[in-house]
Amino acid sequence: MRPRSLALAAALAVVPLTAVSLGVGTAQAAPTPNATASRVALPQTVTPAVARSQKQGDVPADRRISVAVSLKLRNTAELDRFLTAVATPGTAEYGHYLTPAQFTERFGPTSSDVDQVRAFLTAQGLKVDSVSANRQVVNATGTSAQLAAAFGTHESTYTDPQQGGRAFFANDAAASVPAALAGVVEGVSGLNDHTVRTTRIAKPNASTPHATPSGFGPATYDGAYRLNQLGADGTGSTVALWEFDGYKSSNLTTYDSQFGLSGPAVSTVSVDGANYDSAPGQGQGEVELDSEIVRGVAPKATQLVYEAPNSDQGEIDMAAKIVADNRVSVISISWGSCEPDTTASSMTAVNNSFKQAAAQGISIFSASGDDGSRDCTRSTSGSTVKAVDFPASSPYNTGVGGTNLKVSGTTYSSESAWSTAGGGVSTQFAKPTWQTGTGVSGTMRTVPDVSSNADPNSGFAIYTQGTSSAGWQVYGGTSAAAPLWSGFAALYNQKALAAAKPVLGEANPKIYAVTNSASYGSAFHDVTSGANQDFSTKAGYDQVTGWGTPIADGLATALLGGGGTTPPPTGGCTAAQLLGNPGFETGTAAPWTASSGVVDNSSSQAAHSGSWKAWMDGYGSAHTDSVSQSVAIPAGCKATLSFWLHVDTAETGTTAYDKLTVSVNGTSVATYSNLDKNTGYAQKTIDLSSYAGQTVTVKFNGVEDSSLQTSFVIDDTALSVS
Repeated sequence: MRPRSLALAAALAVVPLTAVSLGVGTAQAAPTPNATASRVALPQTVTPAVARSQKQGDVPADRRISVAVSLKLRNTAELDRFLTAVATPGTAEYGHYLTPAQFTERFGPTSSDVDQVRAFLTAQGLKVDSVSANRQVVNATGTSAQLAAAFGTHESTYTDPQQGGRAFFANDAAASVPAALAGVVEGVSGLNDHTVRTTRIAKPNASTPHATPSGFGPATYDGAYRLNQLGADGTGSTVALWEFDGYKSSNLTTYDSQFGLSGPAVSTVSVDGANYDSAPGQGQGEVELDSEIVRGVAPKATQLVYEAPNSDQGEIDMAAKIVADNRVSVISISWGSCEPDTTASSMTAVNNSFKQAAAQGISIFSASGDDGSRDCTRSTSGSTVKAVDFPASSPYNTGVGGTNLKVSGTTYSSESAWSTAGGGVSTQFAKPTWQTGTGVSGTMRTVPDVSSNADPNSGFAIYTQGTSSAGWQVYGGTSAAAPLWSGFAALYNQKALAAAKPVLGEANPKIYAVTNSASYGSAFHDVTSGANQDFSTKAGYDQVTGWGTPIADGLATALLGGGGTTPPPTGGCTAAQLLGNPGFETGTAAPWTASSGVVDNSSSQAAHSGSWKAWMDGYGSAHTDSVSQSVAIPAGCKATLSFWLHVDTAETGTTAYDKLTVSVNGTSVATYSNLDKNTGYAQKTIDLSSYAGQTVTVKFNGVEDSSLQTSFVIDDTALSVS
């Protein structure tokens, strides 16, 4: 069969980092650690920017600096075993997630660990400001001189020549702690202020706000990715938006009103005293984009906007607070920094909270970045360095790449890679055991895992603040792709809970299980056109689009039932569409079983929608074609099989020479023939409620006699339960 043509378009919008100016003052006092106490250096606590920047002088000795002392997790081998088991169907622990208290009791730092760190900091003259509820972070404040003495460091001011002379402060060498604390303390963050998290928004060249929306609205992206086929609206799910800026509620309300959406009011959760909503900054568009895309996918989901200071400490504290609050089942992240410019000990501290999220059944979707395989393009390391974005590179996050989506109305047409979609190989995290499959290689974590529309030239209609007033803009970037996937997780969790199944939780082990099964073709659009700077798309996994973009109903079916078959749930009936690949738009038969050539996209027989359909017979000679799929119909449900049928024939007269039989478990439930010829498609419906509680095989079987062709063309099937 001829492949579908895929068009590639790309645009890049540069988001500058905010400059920070620091004065140079009186030299600080020299560190005075206890001369008799041995100390242990904490690795990876110096920002890589120090080696490439110009030292200007000393930080004033009396300048007050806030730091986050991160504590090590315990029983890490057992934790790794548990995280594998809780995400693996068939194990005794599958889906039995922990509460925050249970996680901390088994794997978190002990109260004694916290007391030791608190006592040490207090003895050094530092003020202990707070301890995170999961006991993983102790926040403290002191003067530059006190911090130098406590951690054996020297704080200096620098300018970064690759960022226009941007000023920052940093410790010159690795922090250290007394040997007695070496088994407790993971790292110290806040000793530099170089790393700033930036948004992952991209805009078309013309991005002036306008009075009416253009770009994709919810009906378009929900239809293209079949999110509207899940029979869910996000009710009962709560999504955390991970933000370093604020939003205007009135802008979100305008978006809802324009598209006829309603749901719980968005609310803010302050981290470390941050609350930007009264005067949002340059990141306002990011926050409103995230919220509006989640609303467009899962309108009834509750949204909590966590707002933190844009610092290493702010990010660490936000991660710890979200998991300790235990209020959400999904986290959407559209801010990041390139790995080489981020202090590794800070990434480790954040990642420890991500491990807790996985143990508690929280899914995390993170934008993979908008600078292709050179994620440091806008930072110190520059555009020649192959790098990926954190947090997307965390093994406990699902990294979301970007594509250019083409639609026909609200129906999926084709897709190609966005040329600046983030992707590549982590230098921080090893390849997790679940990251396997066609196209996956190497020993380190690769990104992204999945993708969706991100090219601003096929961007989203967003209502947000411009330079002077609010208005409609078109936004793209992986910032849009991550909340779309987060919305899918909210829909999925609603369906899973209604079916008495576990929520999605850590998504990647389950996603990779689907992509390595026969369900891949019915769950994902495999994007095979386009590239970023260093990687090209290909069949299966690639470091531009991951496994591809969602066919939401097919993916949900595969995740719920494994391998594309949904077993009957125990108790109740939730509305759902059960067939995988119902419109044949994946370009493959799976999970259907079909005769050769039946799944077809040729123009001689048009599809009802999209490009693909199932075309049986039409040869004008003795021939039999069939297409079938097995599904489980939940007990207690009303079930209806529907499909669109076009019968094209050269036969004349009143004799039924060629026949199409629809059967369920071998029993005919409907028959059509050349006598049912029509000029277009007609929708057929068949009541299958009598099969509730059974696994059934639905089969379309076309038989053509020895002369005069009859074509039976089927499209847009559904087996709906309610």
